Amino acid sequence: MTLAGIGAVTAYGWGREALWQGLLSGKSAASVQHGYGPGRDEDAWVSLVPDGGDPVVSTSRYGRAMHESAREAITDALARGWQPGRTVGVLHAIVLGDVVNWRDFYLVDGGHRSSRDYMRLLPSTPVSVLMQEYGFHGPAMNVSAACSSANVALVTAQLWLDAGIADDVVCIATDMSATPDMVEHFVQLGAAVSDTEPLDACRPFQAGSRGFGFGEASVAFVLTRSADRPYVAVLGGAMNNDAYHVVSVDPTHAQIFECTARALDKAGLAAEDVRYFNAHGTGTRQCDMAERDLMKNMFGDQPHVYALKPLTGHCQGAAAGVEVAAAALGYERGIVPATPIVASAHPRLLDGPTPFEGGITAKLSLGMGGNNSVVLLGPVD
Repeated sequence: MTLAGIGAVTAYGWGREALWQGLLSGKSAASVQHGYGPGRDEDAWVSLVPDGGDPVVSTSRYGRAMHESAREAITDALARGWQPGRTVGVLHAIVLGDVVNWRDFYLVDGGHRSSRDYMRLLPSTPVSVLMQEYGFHGPAMNVSAACSSANVALVTAQLWLDAGIADDVVCIATDMSATPDMVEHFVQLGAAVSDTEPLDACRPFQAGSRGFGFGEASVAFVLTRSADRPYVAVLGGAMNNDAYHVVSVDPTHAQIFECTARALDKAGLAAEDVRYFNAHGTGTRQCDMAERDLMKNMFGDQPHVYALKPLTGHCQGAAAGVEVAAAALGYERGIVPATPIVASAHPRLLDGPTPFEGGITAKLSLGMGGNNSVVLLGPVD
């Protein structure tokens, strides 16, 4: 299948061009937010999506971001020659859903709302509104696999297309959960860092990394076999689970290797075919150890490696969506929008935006609960 349309809402702004220009700037999308630090009365660095979108679509920033990213992707795909098939499905990758709206439902409204406003809270509602706007009649569902959710949605979309369940799939990943309480818990877990600018704290494949900065995003794709000018081919993918721990990665990394091997097999590729490794890159110690192990012992430290979370923040369920969008735009524009190196680094880590040499990209995504996923991207034949 091919990826024929891209839409993005990130902390860099509304639209895929805002994301692209933000990545090329080499500057983090984070800003200082008051009330996000310890005790809720201190400042913290967080990558928040600015307000925007169509108020007619939804009263919530979450609903507007989901819908606008999908609209942009669909418009983009149509301009690239996509002709929707008879059955267009929608997959929405989420983790916690509309966190802010649920919080207000309980703490502000005391659990009392009109039926119309209550229905906006349900995860099925944004998908239903999108299906109605475009008259799509294919399967529609939410997908959740922690921070691996966006990759898992892409793998699921390919399964739908291969099985004939849908002719085309609109795949969206939305996570707008960077609230003070969410940031606090991830900091307490030792995974997130909010007391300094992300490029200082989040250094995947570099010395001195402490963890990730929190981010938000909604990213959408149109996946199809019928488009004149798609961005990239999605060659294959796989997903599995460590069955080890709710937070920690299995230290043997066995299932991450197995997942990668299955994805390569699905795509008909060998490890030596991979030219770029688009890392999960949270900057945490256990993630860095797992990905360095995979780079060395499966890929022979041959691919170029890059990670985008120091720039975009860790957008949780939408993280892989942001990173796949960046890779796909890079195929068309001839640039890998890598993060600048700020410390002693892995010898294959790219230093800032770099000319794209072509070839295959492996996109790894790891989620809490042991959720592993790999998607392989390549040039369109």
